[in-house]
Amino acid sequence: MTESTHASAPASASYCAPEPAPRPEPATEGPFAACVLCQEPTEYPESARGITLCPVCEWQEAQRTACSG
Repeated sequence: MTESTHASAPASASYCAPEPAPRPEPATEGPFAACVLCQEPTEYPESARGITLCPVCEWQEAQRTACSG
């Protein structure tokens, strides 16, 4: 018998789940950043870099990008 030359993926790696983006620490006091989709206040400070989403939009975005297979 011959050995297979295919390398197996580690068991902890998920096929369709990309690495999560780093998230800023939630702010304890305002001013808060506005959600880029609905303009509602988020839990992040205005100084947070990148795309800031409110909890509702963040959850909806996770649902849209989840693996459906």
